[in-house]
Amino acid sequence: MSRAALIRPVALGAFLLCFIVVVLGAYVRLSAAGLSCPDWPGCFGHASPAGLAEAGKAWKEMIHRYAAATLGVLIITLVALAIQTKRERLVSLPYAVSLLVLVVIQGLLGMFTVTRLLSPLVVTAHLLLGMSTLAMLWWLVLTLGRRELSAWRGTTPFLGSSLPRTRRIALAALVALGLQIALGGWTSSHYAATGCPDLPKCQGQWWPIGQSGSAALIHFTHRLGALLATALLVLAAIRVLRSRSDDFARLAATAVLAALIVQLCIAVAMVLSGFPLWLATAHNAGAALLLLAVVALNRSLRPVWKAP
Repeated sequence: MSRAALIRPVALGAFLLCFIVVVLGAYVRLSAAGLSCPDWPGCFGHASPAGLAEAGKAWKEMIHRYAAATLGVLIITLVALAIQTKRERLVSLPYAVSLLVLVVIQGLLGMFTVTRLLSPLVVTAHLLLGMSTLAMLWWLVLTLGRRELSAWRGTTPFLGSSLPRTRRIALAALVALGLQIALGGWTSSHYAATGCPDLPKCQGQWWPIGQSGSAALIHFTHRLGALLATALLVLAAIRVLRSRSDDFARLAATAVLAALIVQLCIAVAMVLSGFPLWLATAHNAGAALLLLAVVALNRSLRPVWKAP
């Protein structure tokens, strides 16, 4: 197999592994296993937690680290392939290097989450950069996958609106979702998920009364962010579905609405059932899937042929 032909499977493998790392990281944090190995990159000075008294939780943390390290190797491989295939211009070298920089910073943040004892700022930044890496790998996979399909060059008319305006709304929806994911990380890192145990009010009130940093207020701000993100996501998806766009764009818009419905249902179920671990983990996975759908929607509104 040629080096150019290797890029697609390596990119797809890195993307799939990155999704696993993101969800696994959420599970480790939510199951209180994040500090089960107090040192880094090993665990109590060893490469594995085998034989430790608290090996159960430690294995969760170390499996996450092993998976993240493997992801780093795959992205290094992508950079090497991008260098070797510069003439084919399948992947731009700056894009591949940006992915590598993200992963290196992620590794450092992973260390800081341990040495800084799960600082909310570090934990939230770790989540955001993990989601950013996932989004960039997905953009790359979509670009490589559509390279030989007919391109939508941006000339197809929209009903009642222009393509540039729809692009701006889709980008705004992506930014709003990113902010909402950050709010979710902030809520989780402050252990504020149970700050509002009822719906639609919070502790029986429409606006939680308390100090500015209270768990109820943090949780309720996350809910308000969900309203803004939902409005923009629905608007962007509906504009594409009402347009004369290609099948890929319409599929992406449908995926956005489906993922949004699932995510909102999980959020409601979490509150009503008392925030069980499996639902909290599913909520993180749902956020990742929704992000992938929104990235696909934005990718569908851009030229196909430009390599990232």
